[in-house]
Amino acid sequence: MDRCVVAVDGPSGSGKSTVSKRLAVSIGARYLDTGAMYRAVTWAVLRDGVDPQDADAVAKVAGGIDLFVGTDPLNPHVRVDGVPVDKEIRGPEVTGAVSAVAAVPAVRQLMVARQRDIIATARRIVVEGRDIGTVVAPDAELKVFLTASADERARRRSLEIAADVHATAADMARRDRLDSTRTLSPTQQAPDAIELDTTALGIDEVVSTLRDMLDRRKANAR
Repeated sequence: MDRCVVAVDGPSGSGKSTVSKRLAVSIGARYLDTGAMYRAVTWAVLRDGVDPQDADAVAKVAGGIDLFVGTDPLNPHVRVDGVPVDKEIRGPEVTGAVSAVAAVPAVRQLMVARQRDIIATARRIVVEGRDIGTVVAPDAELKVFLTASADERARRRSLEIAADVHATAADMARRDRLDSTRTLSPTQQAPDAIELDTTALGIDEVVSTLRDMLDRRKANAR
């Protein structure tokens, strides 16, 4: 496939980021973390002292920032108004507020438009998020919805951020509830997406499975 878009959706802790980056490297593709874009907007909202629940004020911040998201899978990075924020957007303050910011319709419309622009300029790209297969790239050549048990997802996330696993599980459950029940672009599996449970799978196994899926699609396209 000369032109290839892979949509990887799923909840936190399902393995989206690691799998998506490794798959992108494996097939010589770009990589886009759409969640990082919403986190970057959230960071700007908090930086400006705006209430994440104030939809109008949040939308104003989102429309006024200079947001850059790198698509090199070996060195993905995010800048807001020229300031690197890769570490800051993963902090607890941003994590606690990102669901509220991401639920603002004007923010989602703006981010989806930017995401589609990035996708359009890439020959091959792996895009991860929660609404890629349903909203951002519904015509993607491959759509995958990664899942894992709640316990395993909490374990992975707590190791990643060095946090208590029980607190992490509670926070993930809260975010899952908010993200899956928001009015616009809720987290859900696209009807034509392939669900892959990663609970008992290693990263290499997941990437290999996705490569096999792409190879089969390439063969069928010939």
